Amino acid sequence: MDSSKAGTVKELPVGLDEATEEEYASQCKLLQEFTNISSIDKAWVFKSESGIGSQVMFSISQPNLLANKRRKFMLSTSILKESNNNVNFQWAPFPVEMTGVSINIPSPSGSKLLVIRNPENESPTQFEIWSSSRLEKEFWIPQSTHGSVYADGWFEGISWNSDESLIAYVAEEPSPCKPSFDCQGYKQGAAKDKECMSWKGQGDWEEEWGECYAGKRQPALFVINLNSGKVHAVKGIAKSLSVGQVVWAPPVEGIDQYLVFVGWSANLRKLGIKYCYNRPCALYAVKVPLYKSEAAESDLKSMEELTVVNLTQSISSAFFPQFSPDGKFLVFLSAKASVDSGAHSATDSLHRINWPTDGKLYSSTKIIDVIPVVNCAEDGQFPGLYCSSFLSKPWLSDGCTMILSSYWRSCQVILSVNVLSGEVLRISTADSGFSWNVLTLDGDNIIAVCSSPIDVPQIKYGCLMDKATNTTGWHWLNVSSPIFKCSEKVTSLLSHLQFGIMQIPVKDVSDCLTKGAARSFEAIFVSSKVNNAPDPLIVVLHGGPHSVSLSSFSKSLAFLSSLGFSLLIVNYRGSLGFGEEALQSLPGKIGSQDVNDVLTAIDHVIEKGLVNPSKITVLGGSHGGFLTTHLIGQAPDKFVAAAARNPVCNLSSMVATTDIPDWCYVESYGRKGKTIFTEAPSAEHLTHFYSKSPILHISKVKAPTIFLLGAQDLRVPVSGGLQYARALKERGVETKIILFPNDIHAIERPQSDFESFLNIGVWFKKYCK
Repeated sequence: MDSSKAGTVKELPVGLDEATEEEYASQCKLLQEFTNISSIDKAWVFKSESGIGSQVMFSISQPNLLANKRRKFMLSTSILKESNNNVNFQWAPFPVEMTGVSINIPSPSGSKLLVIRNPENESPTQFEIWSSSRLEKEFWIPQSTHGSVYADGWFEGISWNSDESLIAYVAEEPSPCKPSFDCQGYKQGAAKDKECMSWKGQGDWEEEWGECYAGKRQPALFVINLNSGKVHAVKGIAKSLSVGQVVWAPPVEGIDQYLVFVGWSANLRKLGIKYCYNRPCALYAVKVPLYKSEAAESDLKSMEELTVVNLTQSISSAFFPQFSPDGKFLVFLSAKASVDSGAHSATDSLHRINWPTDGKLYSSTKIIDVIPVVNCAEDGQFPGLYCSSFLSKPWLSDGCTMILSSYWRSCQVILSVNVLSGEVLRISTADSGFSWNVLTLDGDNIIAVCSSPIDVPQIKYGCLMDKATNTTGWHWLNVSSPIFKCSEKVTSLLSHLQFGIMQIPVKDVSDCLTKGAARSFEAIFVSSKVNNAPDPLIVVLHGGPHSVSLSSFSKSLAFLSSLGFSLLIVNYRGSLGFGEEALQSLPGKIGSQDVNDVLTAIDHVIEKGLVNPSKITVLGGSHGGFLTTHLIGQAPDKFVAAAARNPVCNLSSMVATTDIPDWCYVESYGRKGKTIFTEAPSAEHLTHFYSKSPILHISKVKAPTIFLLGAQDLRVPVSGGLQYARALKERGVETKIILFPNDIHAIERPQSDFESFLNIGVWFKKYCK
């Protein structure tokens, strides 16, 4: 016998022992089955050449764990209308992978497709124009013209003009010249490109837009002529403006055409903008000089300094510009409630500008309110607008009704909005507790998805009922689809679960300063249908704090449910979807009101006998991590384990390192914080921040806690989580840290997201035996 083999000791990965390795392997296999479920990112409808029926193109993504990227692909289907008012979706047999593609944008007629490929290094950006059968044109745009085209969903803006000869878009401004050096020393003049036997210095540091925008300094506006391939930078826009969301205004015969765009000003500092709608912005219009070429297509005259008009001077926020089909008015969304209060997100409002037919624009243009901010809605009534995007074509055939998705308490719903009368209708079904999201319109019909915490997404086809037959409203048809197929094991596990949305009364209404703050909040409760003995509980807490956990399908949370945990997903006061008064009740009271709301929700399910009070765990990220670490300090005997993803643990240190120091002020002080915000906090400010922080209660913590931290996080820098975790270790609390070296705040790179939730599952199982 080989004695060397006999004496070999099995080496285990760091952090695992033999007892947990088997659990780790078992959970890993299950998590992979959930991870493999695809998601729909976008959809477009095209009228078929025969004029009968439509074709739909779905942009789909799926995590590619081996490559640590999201795999993107397209799947098409034909919609055939049947005589019995049903529809038949005929799917292509296989999807087509879109390798290296950053953006796809069909032309207005649907006859062309723009494909943009952003470089991963200093290579040119590729523009491709495709017809139905081939690549028609290809342009390579060098870094000296502009950097990557924005595909972030916020600054992002790509717009074809009406005759499809010009495309306006937003891209990173070319890098400024840097000082250059060689063996002789400094080279006079500046260098943009690398040269042999020389090197470029750094030059002056420039502000960026914070989290998710590392390396992004200045989004700027460009127009490309698809006949010549020539790219024009739009001149005349102030250097202090970062631009985005550009759209062509409707053409008027004999008048130069306008481009309308959103501009964010940043004079002293660019504060983080991701998830932060409290950054002032306005709609601007710039007249682009056009002329008709011999081919009767639009071309550009000189793009020298142009006059830029601010269309929304009387309002502090305006974005998502959308022209009506007839071009008579311009609709836009506003986060003025957020800008004016300082809260990073709040209740939206919708507005309209009548567009002049003579082409004469003025900064004093009247802004008409379509949907005002809702402060406090009666039970069952519209709680206000909470809209994260518009469709590229959101209009019904009447030309004045928009279809959009919005949060409605703990659900996402589909609304129809008449922008002339202001009438708002909830048109997705209201009795199931499911969440709905509109994907695209097929004429006056809607293609949407709906899901729940225990139901994978299902495509729905919404038909407007025929008024001639005295039937009104919307009829929703189920669509059989291959997109969301999952394994038999996943299907079986989900079939044994149930969920409901609980109304949680506020514990002490005497502290409420407004009617909305005294109204009940909600928690989504997911549990097993077979409940002989209550399962262990995971309390799930969203970040923000002005965000919301929706009653939609989450692969990560469904995985945790399938391990044998009940979930209590709390939308504490301050969450989106419940009216402005409830939301604004939280700033100034973080660490107390939100903590008490979570404890109230936990006591609610304990009193109902739905959970085992000796097996409660808590999970949260960002502000949810702030609550997680507060809870295990303020209620140390309540929780057997905790998991915190990039948690806010010490506001007094975070304020000096985060990309959003103003957030620390507003959430700690309330509305007053917007006024007193400074880059140089006083000793009094720092003391106040510390008094609001979880680290104040660290000496009382008992619960074993796992930390998942992104080393590149600019929002909640990793130093705060490490400080708190080290302090727990110092006090003898069992602590585990997993640091993802290349991840930012969201920890959403496929491998990192996978490893994060795998370790959370194993950690909670370990302490809930």
